[in-house]
Amino acid sequence: MQCLLYIIYCLIIHSLFALIFQNATVYLLCSFLLCEFHYPEAPGKATQSRHERRAVVGNGGGWSGKDITAAPYFETTVTEPCFDFAGWQHPYVNIFKHVRVEDWKRSAKEGDVSTYTDKRLKCSVFRIRGPVPANSYILVPKNSNQSLGLTGRYFYLLFRPTPGKYFVVHLDVSVEEGLVVRISFSNMFKEFKSTATWLQFPFLCGSAKDSVYESTAKSARHGLVGPAPTLVRWTCLMLDLQYTLSVYLNRCYSQLKSIKLCANMAVKNMFTSDLLLDPGETQKTYYCPIPRDMSYPVPKGGSWHDLYDYIRFPSEGTKLPFDSIQKGNPRPESSKYNPILRLNRIIGFGGATTKCALWSKSGDAVVYPCHAIIVSMKISSNQQRFFIGHTDKVSALAFNGNTTLLASAQTGNHSVVRVWNYHKGNCLAMFRIHAHSLSSLSFSYGGGILCGVGKDSHSKTMVVVWNTMNVSKAGEVTILAKAHTDVDIHTMKVAFFDDTRMVSCGRDNIRLWRVRNGTLRSCPVNLGEYHSLDFTDVAFEEGNSSNQHLDDRTLFASSRSGYIFEIDYSRVVVRNVRRLLPAQPQHANHREKWTFNTGPSIAINSISVSSSFCATGSEDGFLRLWPLDFSAVFLEAEHEGPVSLVSVSSDSLQVLAATSTGNLGFLDVSSRGYNTLMRSHTDTVLGFSVDGIRHHLTTASSDGTVRIWNMDSLHQLYDFVSEDSPCSVAFHPSEQVFSCGFSSGIVRVFDISSAKLLAEHKQHRGEVVGLAFSPDGEFMYSADSQGSHVQHQYCLINSVPLWSGNVVARGTERAPDALAVSSDSRCLAFIGPSEYIVTIADSQSLDELLHVDVSILDVQSPRLDSALRVCFSPASTEHLLVATSANKILWVSTKTGRLLREVSKVHKHQCSSLAVSEDSRFLLTAGHNAVKVWEYNMQLDINSQVMFIGHSQPIRQVSFTPDQLGVVSVGDAVFLWDFLAHPVDSLTDIQLSSGMPRQTAPLPSSPPPPLDISSLDRVDQEGEIEHSLFFILFCHLVELKGKTPVRPDCYRHFIPRFKTSTLDQAAVAPQPGEEGIKLKAVIGYNGNGRGNVVWSPDQGLMAYSCGCVVVVEYLHTGSQRHLQGHSEEISCLAVTNDAQTVASAAGGNNGSRSLICIWDVQNGTCRNTISYHRGAVQCLTFSRDDRFFLSAGDFSDPEVALWSSKTFQLLSSVSVSGPIHDAAFSPSAASQLACVGSQGAYFCLINTHGLDVDLKVKDHRLAPAEVGDVELTALCYHMDSFLFTATNRGHVCVWDINTQRCFMTWEADEGEIGVLLCRGNCLLTGSNTRWLRLWEVEAVQGVNGTVVVLEQEIMLDGTTVSAAFDNTMDMGIVGTTAGTVWYINWPDNSSIRLISGHKTKVNDVVFSSDERHFATCSEDGSVRVWSAPSNELVVQFQVLNQGCGCVCWSPSSSKERSCVAAGYSDGTLRIFRLSSSEMEMKLHPHQVAVTAIQYSANGHVILSAGKNGLVAVSSPMNGGTMRVIRDHKGAPITTIQCCKNFGLDGNEMWLAASSDRRVSVWAADWLKDKCDLLDWLTFPAPDDSPPPSLAAFCPADPSLVVYTGYGVEKELSFYCLAKKQIIKKIALPDWATCLSLSCKSQLIAVGSKERVLKLIKSTSGRFQDFVQHSDSLQTCRFSPSGTLLFTVAYNEIFLWEVQDPGVENFRL
Repeated sequence: MQCLLYIIYCLIIHSLFALIFQNATVYLLCSFLLCEFHYPEAPGKATQSRHERRAVVGNGGGWSGKDITAAPYFETTVTEPCFDFAGWQHPYVNIFKHVRVEDWKRSAKEGDVSTYTDKRLKCSVFRIRGPVPANSYILVPKNSNQSLGLTGRYFYLLFRPTPGKYFVVHLDVSVEEGLVVRISFSNMFKEFKSTATWLQFPFLCGSAKDSVYESTAKSARHGLVGPAPTLVRWTCLMLDLQYTLSVYLNRCYSQLKSIKLCANMAVKNMFTSDLLLDPGETQKTYYCPIPRDMSYPVPKGGSWHDLYDYIRFPSEGTKLPFDSIQKGNPRPESSKYNPILRLNRIIGFGGATTKCALWSKSGDAVVYPCHAIIVSMKISSNQQRFFIGHTDKVSALAFNGNTTLLASAQTGNHSVVRVWNYHKGNCLAMFRIHAHSLSSLSFSYGGGILCGVGKDSHSKTMVVVWNTMNVSKAGEVTILAKAHTDVDIHTMKVAFFDDTRMVSCGRDNIRLWRVRNGTLRSCPVNLGEYHSLDFTDVAFEEGNSSNQHLDDRTLFASSRSGYIFEIDYSRVVVRNVRRLLPAQPQHANHREKWTFNTGPSIAINSISVSSSFCATGSEDGFLRLWPLDFSAVFLEAEHEGPVSLVSVSSDSLQVLAATSTGNLGFLDVSSRGYNTLMRSHTDTVLGFSVDGIRHHLTTASSDGTVRIWNMDSLHQLYDFVSEDSPCSVAFHPSEQVFSCGFSSGIVRVFDISSAKLLAEHKQHRGEVVGLAFSPDGEFMYSADSQGSHVQHQYCLINSVPLWSGNVVARGTERAPDALAVSSDSRCLAFIGPSEYIVTIADSQSLDELLHVDVSILDVQSPRLDSALRVCFSPASTEHLLVATSANKILWVSTKTGRLLREVSKVHKHQCSSLAVSEDSRFLLTAGHNAVKVWEYNMQLDINSQVMFIGHSQPIRQVSFTPDQLGVVSVGDAVFLWDFLAHPVDSLTDIQLSSGMPRQTAPLPSSPPPPLDISSLDRVDQEGEIEHSLFFILFCHLVELKGKTPVRPDCYRHFIPRFKTSTLDQAAVAPQPGEEGIKLKAVIGYNGNGRGNVVWSPDQGLMAYSCGCVVVVEYLHTGSQRHLQGHSEEISCLAVTNDAQTVASAAGGNNGSRSLICIWDVQNGTCRNTISYHRGAVQCLTFSRDDRFFLSAGDFSDPEVALWSSKTFQLLSSVSVSGPIHDAAFSPSAASQLACVGSQGAYFCLINTHGLDVDLKVKDHRLAPAEVGDVELTALCYHMDSFLFTATNRGHVCVWDINTQRCFMTWEADEGEIGVLLCRGNCLLTGSNTRWLRLWEVEAVQGVNGTVVVLEQEIMLDGTTVSAAFDNTMDMGIVGTTAGTVWYINWPDNSSIRLISGHKTKVNDVVFSSDERHFATCSEDGSVRVWSAPSNELVVQFQVLNQGCGCVCWSPSSSKERSCVAAGYSDGTLRIFRLSSSEMEMKLHPHQVAVTAIQYSANGHVILSAGKNGLVAVSSPMNGGTMRVIRDHKGAPITTIQCCKNFGLDGNEMWLAASSDRRVSVWAADWLKDKCDLLDWLTFPAPDDSPPPSLAAFCPADPSLVVYTGYGVEKELSFYCLAKKQIIKKIALPDWATCLSLSCKSQLIAVGSKERVLKLIKSTSGRFQDFVQHSDSLQTCRFSPSGTLLFTVAYNEIFLWEVQDPGVENFRL
C-alpha cells in the first residue's frame, strides 16, 4: 500500500510540473529530480540487503563499522550479522576488532573486567579477575542465540594466566551434524574428560626460561596442573579445532560459535585462521607469519621464544601419554624455511577486464590486474609487487590523486571492494556491495570519496558512493549515497576538482551526477540527434587549477561510432562533435593523416586528456595522440588487437595502452618509442615446460597459441599460432628444441634456434594428453586421449616410432601430465589401460613391468578410486607418487607395488598436478587454485605442508624449475615463484660443543633416508595417523616372456569382480539328503559374466550363472535346478546341441588353475571336471556335431585348448600372440574353427590322424586397415563360407573363409560390439550402447560382397553380454550387465524381462509379515519388491545418486496398508506404499547415512539409526521426529530389532547394537510416549578394527538376547535380561558378518567373510556348513514363519527352504 501511494503521488507531481513548465529542458531536469533518485526500498528488501551496509576496516580483519542506511528514506537496525560470504575471513579474523569488544554491544562482560597497559607488551590489554572464575568473564558474542560464524580451522589466543590463580576458557563449536560441542581448558582440570558434547583439557602453564619450574616441566609427565607459576609468561595458544573434534569425538568441524574467557587471566586478543602461523617469526616462513597487530614485541637482537611461550595443540613434539594442553618440544629447525615460496613474477594481464591499468603519480610504475591479483610493475626493471586478497577476478581499479590509495573491486555475484595503502601494500579496508559485475571504480582526487558502478540483483544499474575520508587512519568506510537506475553506465569518474561531482557515460547517455545532503542526483546531457550512440569513456580536461570556475571546465566523451564530444560542464550542453574517420589512401605506399571529415568511422574504446594533447584508443588497434583541437594526429602506435585502454601519465610524457588481446605497453612521447610491458595468453594456460639452460619457458594455451618466454625479463620471444589447438608442450633436456602435442593428435617438434619444424608425427588418434622427454634426451614419449602412447627415438626423430594402443586410460582429464619418466630414464609410468590401473614400463622396450590397481584401497567405499596423476621421486626411483580421485596421494614401490604411504584430503578439490624436488625433500601439489608445499617424508608433523593461493581458476600444472630455485604454476596465468628452501648441501655451518650435555641429537645434514617401508603410514590431513601392516596393492607381476600381458581395452573380455574374501577350506558340506536347508531359488543373474546364458528352444531349457551357481530353469514350468560345484565366479557357459550337457568355467581356489565343470542336465550331476588354464576362462563352445569342446584362456594365458566331448581329455592346444575374446566352430566344416582377439583373427584347422588330433593356426590376419587400430571382439559363422567379426569400435567385418580375406566392413554400432549371432541370413549384434540390432544379410557371390539392411533394433537396460536364439532368429534370450535376462521376440518387436537382479551390492532383504512379498535394496539406490513364491519383480523404486542401506516392512498384513520403509546414504527415510506403487512420505531425521531401520512391533513409529550412532524415532503418520536417542553416539549402529513384550515393562521391546560392541535394550509404549532403557550390554574386546556387532532377540524367548561380535573369542553369547548374565555360549570358527534366528526348530543362521553359511541348533550347538556363495555373506534373514531363509553375498540372493532334519545330522 505504501508503494502504491508513492506511485500515485509521483504521477500527480509530474502532471503539475507539465502544466507549470513549458520548457522541455526544465521539465526534464525536474523530472529527474523526482524520479532518477533512489526510490524507497521495501522493508523486506532492506532487511535482506543488510550486508551491503557494512564496511570492513583493518588488515584482513572481519566486518566492522556501524550499520548505516542505504537511502535517506529508510533506516534499519541490524542486530545480528549474517556472514554468508566466507572470503572476508581470509587470511584471518581479528575477533576483538570484529565484535568491537570495547563497546560491549556485541560482547558481554561480567565481574571484575578491566583494561590496563602491560609493560612487556607496551599496549592495552584486558584483565579478568575474581575468586571464582565462573563469576568474572568476557563472553563473545553477547547473546546465546547469535553465532560468530567463524570457520577458520585454527584458534589463536594471546593471553597470560594470572600467577597463583586458576583460569578457564570455554569454546562452543558447531559440528556438521548441527550439534554444539564445548571445548574447555583450564589449569583447574586435573585430567582429561570427554562426553558426547564436552571436551575438558588440563592446561599446564609455562614459566620463564631456565627457571626451576621450566626445568621440572620438561621431564615431568603429570602432577603439574595447578595455579599458574609466579613467572608465567605471555603465551600464544593455537588450538586445531578440526583435529580436536575429529580425533576425540569423530566429528567434522563446522564453525566457532562463541567464546567465554573466565578469570583469572590477562588477554590481548584472539583470532581465527585457516593458516598455520608462527608467532616467533617476523617475516614469512614455512609456517606463515603471525599478523603484525597480533604479535608480541621483541627487542632488537632478542629471541621471541626466550620471552614468550608458543603452545600448539596437538603438540608438535613428543606427545605425553595423557591428554593435556602444554608447551611441546620445539619444532626441529630443519622444518623452518625462510620462506618456502614467494611469488616473484606473473606473466599475464587482464582476466575479467583489459580496461583497467593505472599510472603511479611518479610515472615509474604501472598498476594492472591479472585475474585475482593486482600487479604493480616498475617500467624500468619490470620488477613486480603484488596486492593479494581478492578471491575472484579483479574487475576495476582506481587511484586517488597522489596515488597513495588504491581501490579494487572483484567480479562475481558478491562484489568485494578493497582499499589498499599503495606504497605499503597492505589492505586498509574491505567492504561489500550487494551487487554483481562491479565494473567501474573512481576515487576523488583527495581520496575522501570512492564511487562504484555495478548491477543489483534485478540487473539494474546501481551506483554507490562511499566516504573513505578516514580509511588511512583505520577509520570506518560508510555509504554516503546509493542509487538504482535503468540507465546503462559503462564508465563513471569523480571530478578531480569537486569530490561531490561525478560524470558517467553509457549506451544512449552521458550524465552528470552530484551528491548533496546524502542523496545522489543525476542530470542527462541533451544529446539531440546523437542520443542513440553508445558512449565508451569520459575524461575531464586536465591541467587547470582546482579553484578554476566551472564555466571553464570541458568534458570529453568517446563513442563506439567514432564520435568525440566536447561538453560544457557547467551548462550541460554539447559544445562540439567530431568524428574519427579512416585515412583516404593516395597511393599504395602512402596515406593521408587522420582527419575528422567524411567517410566511415572507427570505434573509440578509450580516451585520456592531458594539458597539451588527447590520446585515443580505437578498435582498429591504434593508439593516437591528438592536439586538443583534433586538427591532425601527431603520433600513433599500431597494436596487434583493439586498444581497450589509454592513459596519459601525470607528467604527460608517457601514454599507457592496453589491448583486448592481453598486451600492455606504453608510448614514450618525447622519444616516440614504444615499450611492451606485458604480453599474455587470452585463455587458460594448459601446460608448460622449462628450458633450464637458457631460462626459457614455453606455454600452451586454449587461445590456440604456443609461446616462449624469457623467464628473466618476462618478454615473449616467440609466438606459434595454429588452427589446431595445442594441448601439451615439452622442452628437450639439453637442446634448443621443444615438442608440442595438439588436439588433433599431431605431435610437432620445433627447433627454436632456426625456427624450423623438425618433425611431425601423426600416430595418435585423439588429443595429446601427455608429452615428455627422457632425462637423458634419447627418447620422447607421447600419449593420447584414445588410449595409445608412442615412443620416439630423438636421434632418429623422423624414424618410425614404437606405437602401443589401448594401454593408456582414455579421456582428457589427466592432461597434460599423463606420462612420467624416472630420473634415471629407465622407467615410464602412466595411468592405464583403465583409470584404476597405474602401469610402470621399461622406457626403452615399453615392456610393462608392473600393474598397480588403486581402486581396491578402500573396499568399503561405494565408489572406485581412480588414478589422476603419476610422478617419480627423482632421488629415489623406487618411489612412484600417485594422485587419486579420492583426493589422496599414494607412495608406491616401483619394485613390488606395495603401498608405502598414503596422504588423504590433500586439497579441498582433487589434486591436479604434483612434482617432487630433485633432492626429494619437498613435494609440490596443486588443487583447484592453491599450491601446497609438503615435506616429502612428513616426519616433523602431520601438517608438514603450507598452502599458497593466488590463482583465481583451477591450476593445470605445477613444477619445480630445473635449477630447483623456482616453482612455476599455470592456469589463469603463469606464476613464477621463488623456492627458498635451503638445499641440503648448503648447510655447512659447524657447531662446536659448549661442554654441556646435548638435550637432543643433532639432525643429519645428509639427504633424508628413503621412506621407511616397515609399516604403512596413513597420514590424514584432518590429523589422524594410523599405523598398520602393509597393505599390498593388487599388483599384476608376471615373469616376462617377451611382453607382460595387459588387460585388453574391451568389455567383451571377462574380468572377475574383485573380492577380498577367501573360502574357508575347513568347511564341510552335509551329506545329500541330510541338509537342514535346501536351496530353493536363486534370484538374479551375473551380468559380469560373458556368454553365461545358454538356451535350447526345443527343450525349453535355459541355463545361466549367478555367482558360482549354474541355474537351470525350465521356462514352461518356471522351476529351477541348481548345479553346485564351483567356488568362484562363473565366467562363461556352453551347451551341447542336443541340450544334454552344459559346461561351466570359473576361477580356481588360492591361485590354482581355472575349473571347468561338465554337467548332466537331466539329473543335475557333475560328469567331469577339468583344469588347464592358469587365468580365467574367456569362452567355451561345442562343435556342431558335439564331437569337440573348445576352451580359451584370458589375457594372462591366451591359449586355446581342444577337448574330446566324450572323454573330456585334452586333445591339443595352441598359444596365440595376444588376448582372445571369442572362438567358434564352423557350422559347415567340422575341422575348421576361428578365434578373434586383440591381435586380429586366427583361422584354425583340426587335423585328425587316427586317434591323434592336432590343432593348428592356419592363418593369422590383422583387422582390416579401413577400420583402424581396433580389437576384434566377437565372431560368428555364416553358412555360406563367410565369417563375421565385430570390433570394439562398432564395425562388423565380413571374411571369406577360403581366402582368409576381409572383403567388406560396415559400421553397425557407435560403441563396442560384444555379441554376434548369425542364423540363416539374419545377423544379431549387441553392444555396450545397449542397442540390440537385427540385420538382414543377403549373400551375393562375387566382387560385390554382401548387402546388409538393418531390420529391427531394441534398446535394453544394459550392455549385452550373452545371447542365444532359435534357428530362425525369431526368438531368443539376451543377458545384460544390469543383471537382467530378456526374452526377445523379433516378429512382435517385443521384449519381456525373464530374470531381474541387482547390478550392485545388495544391502538388505526382508520378508513381509504374510510372506507373500519380500523386498531388497542395494547400493544403486533401488528398492525392489518381489512376489513369493514366483520370485517375480513386482515394482521397483529408484532414488538416483543415493545408496539404499536398509529396508523394512510395516507390520500390517493388509495389502492396501502395506508399506516398505528404506534408509538412504543421505540420511533420508522414504516410505513406499505397495498398493499405489508410489512414495508416500520422505523423512530426513539423519545427517549421515542410515544404517538400520525397523518399524516398531505395532507399527506406531519407525526406528532408524545413522552412521554416527544416533537413533531417531519417527512418526510414519506425519513424518516428524519424535525423539533422538544418543546413547550410542559416535559408533555406527549395525542392528535394530523390535519385538512384542512378554512380561516386561511396556508393550514392546527393541534393541540396538553398535560397532563398539555395545547393545542397548529398551522397553517402549509409543502411544504413551514411553521409552525406557532396560539393559546395557558391553562386550569387552581388544582395541582393533572389528567385524560388525550383531544382536537379536530369541524368537522363542524374547528375554534372551543373542550377541556376536569382535571379542576375545569367536562365539555366540546368550544373555538373559531377567538374570542380567550370559547363560550360554556357542563357539564359532570365524567372525560373523550376519545373524538371523528362526522361530522354527530353534535354528540360527550365521554368515562369515569366509563365504560360509553356518546353520546352528541353538539347543545343542551343532551345526552344518553351506558354501554355495562366491563371496562373503553380508545378510541372512529367516522369514517370519521360519520356513524360509534368505542369504546374500554381494548381489547374489539365495532363497533356502528349511528342512529341519534331526539333530544327528548336525556336526559338533
